[in-house]
Amino acid sequence: MSRRADPLAALCRCLARRAPGLTVVESRSRPWASVTFTGARHRIVLTVPDGQRTALLDGLDCDDLPLPGHIVADNTAADDGAAIVIEALTVEAD
Repeated sequence: MSRRADPLAALCRCLARRAPGLTVVESRSRPWASVTFTGARHRIVLTVPDGQRTALLDGLDCDDLPLPGHIVADNTAADDGAAIVIEALTVEAD
């Protein structure tokens, strides 16, 4: 049996590729499940250099966040000017 990659770490790496100067201030996840899916809810608080904010926020469609062994089913981003808060739901993909 293979071990699945940590979706929170993979999500942080994916975001860092989009905005190389970002700093993760906080990240956490908790298990989530429905009748048919297993996954996790994630919260990532990060700071991004001003020149990269728009590019990062514009590229947060679920389809644009590839994660090995997981699918980003839903995500939201809030930008308060000081930090960006990203909340995402990932589900395990077979």
